[in-house]
Amino acid sequence: MTVSRPHALFSFGTLMDERVQTALFGQAVPTAPASLSGYTTRPIAITDPAVIATSGLDVHLTLERKYGAVVEGAVLRLTDQDLAAADAYEVDDYVRRRVLLSSGESVWAYLDAKPLRPAARIVIVGDSIAYGRCDPRGGWAARLAATHIARNEAEHRVFNLAIPGSTLAQAAEQTPALLGPRLPDTLLVAAGINDSAVPLSAPEDHHDGLAYLAESLGSLAATALAHNARLVVVGPSWLDEDRTRDYGGLCFTKERALALRESMRTWCQENHIDFLDMWEPLYGKTDLLVDGLHPEADGHEALYQHLTALGC
Repeated sequence: MTVSRPHALFSFGTLMDERVQTALFGQAVPTAPASLSGYTTRPIAITDPAVIATSGLDVHLTLERKYGAVVEGAVLRLTDQDLAAADAYEVDDYVRRRVLLSSGESVWAYLDAKPLRPAARIVIVGDSIAYGRCDPRGGWAARLAATHIARNEAEHRVFNLAIPGSTLAQAAEQTPALLGPRLPDTLLVAAGINDSAVPLSAPEDHHDGLAYLAESLGSLAATALAHNARLVVVGPSWLDEDRTRDYGGLCFTKERALALRESMRTWCQENHIDFLDMWEPLYGKTDLLVDGLHPEADGHEALYQHLTALGC
């Protein structure tokens, strides 16, 4: 009977070793040469004794983004059971995400668990909070850009394309046309709070953004993959409901924001997409919010520090 092998996994390190394959899968698996453009590799120290015993190495490789570079490796054809064994083998420094091979095939690969750490060219799409409204320094996104570019002035770039008032649906519609000239390797999506808002008048024909959340995120994921960029979803920050009950005819509530947060988190987990939870840094700190929704300068600083801890 033919064994079903529905999964394609790009390997650039120890998983190409037949001894490792035999230890993990019980046998060597079907393998073919492949290459991954836009990446290079860097070493990573391994401390897990079981992984070291299996591979025979205490230093493995991880992927890092570099425009124009190519990593040579192989595609492994795996069963469900094989893929689960590979997941168990990889240490917490790695997560399994989709990448696009030079051939155009979409496959799994194990990437750095800190999604912004290996990035070089980051595009940010989002709303007024990502735009940096109410902060003369440009918000958390400007702080991220300054730090990221300073690490490698020659190759690192950050493009903040956030538009105040944007919803996830609008970001999904507008983003495809924006990415090409910027050659992104990472798409950071920081929108959604506007999807959670409802009009104070609550008309029956109101378009509920939360109902279309999965569709919007799925579209953004497809756009990112088409550019071989890693999608990173930023969750909503805490809001002070007592001060946002009437905001330009819209109602922002904690209940709806929490529903947005949980829906985003669940979708990302189910689809192997990075989710950065931004709820806690501002929780209960109403003095860090200008109007109950938008952070002031110190609020953006708190969000930036939290974001870098999660992402870098």
